[in-house]
Parts: sequence; structure tokens; C-alpha cells
Amino acid sequence: MSLKGFSATLHLGSLRQWHWVSSAVCLVGMLLFSVTGITLNNATIIPATPVITSIEAVLPQQILDNIELSDADKAPLNAELRGWLESELNIYIAGSVRGEWSDEDVYVALPRPGGDAWLSLDLTSGDILYERTTRGWVAYLNDLHKGRDTGAAWSWFIDVFAIACVVFCVSGLLLLQRHAASRPSTWPMVGLGLVIPLILIILFVH
Repeated sequence: MSLKGFSATLHLGSLRQWHWVSSAVCLVGMLLFSVTGITLNNATIIPATPVITSIEAVLPQQILDNIELSDADKAPLNAELRGWLESELNIYIAGSVRGEWSDEDVYVALPRPGGDAWLSLDLTSGDILYERTTRGWVAYLNDLHKGRDTGAAWSWFIDVFAIACVVFCVSGLLLLQRHAASRPSTWPMVGLGLVIPLILIILFVH
């Protein structure tokens, strides 16, 4: 079915409704991804000073004695240990996060948007080393744009947002087709949106 034939099957009011609803859903996300597209494209000229927070502590012997070595190379920390870390050191580790276990220690990688973190626990002495690095709000928003270490919920949001953007663009294209007869510059302008990036790719992207 041609674009003209497809658009004819849709009532003009329905097209406008799909267009404005999808635009409302996309508005904040599109602003976020547009701005972070600029910051990502110019990351080398945007200053970012990492802030490193380090914590050294000793786990109470009672909690240390209750830790059972895992047979698997990777396994989560028990609830008692995670609860102590959160209440005493303000270190939150989700129950789904798996540590790397050995006979001597356990290492937990804690990547996050806009930074990184890790924790190491000596299973003999109870010595805890924790380090968190943050690179500021620009880095945080950039990582949201890339979906870096953002979890399943944000990944789902990106997919739903992308679908809403497709609806916004397709409904807008169909509306353009409806009004193209009275606006002669419509298709030349749409064509420029295709030709300009295509020329740039051919001539300058290697």
C-alpha cells in the first residue's frame, strides 16, 4: 500500500490525535536525548572532574562468621551483610548483585550511570575497602542516553520511548502528505532531511 493510500484510510482527526499524544509522550525524553546527544558529541570539550569517595572499615566478627563461602564463582551477598553495609556505611547493594568469590575475599563491582564503584571484603580479617567515583551530572545524563549500567527498567523505557518516537514521526509524515498539495515546499524539505546526512556520510564519514 502506498503512503497516500495508507494515509487515506486514516481519518485526519485520528492522525492528529496520534501525533499530539505521541508528541506529548516523547517531549521530555526527546529533549533529554537531544541535549545529551550534543554533550556526547562534544564530550572532549566538556570538563568533568571525577570525585572519588573511599571508605575503609572492619566487618563485625559475628557477621563475618555468618558468611558462607559460595560454591559458585559469582553469588550475591547475604541479607545480613548487605543490611550492615547499608545501615553502617551507607553502601547499598541490591540482592541481585553478584560478587566474585574466592577463598580469601569477595569482590563486588558496582557500576552505575555517571560513575563507578566497587567493594572488596577480606573473608579472614573482615577488612572492607569501598571506592565510589562520580563524574557529575553531565556524565550521568550521558550514560542515561547510552543506557550504560542503568538496569532493566530504563532499558524498557528506551524501547517504549523509541516506539513512541516512531509513531510521532510516521503520523507527522502522514499529516505532511495530507497537506503537501497546498504546501509545495513540503517534499523538498523532507528530501533535504534525507539528502544532507547522506551526503555527509558519503563525503566525510570514513
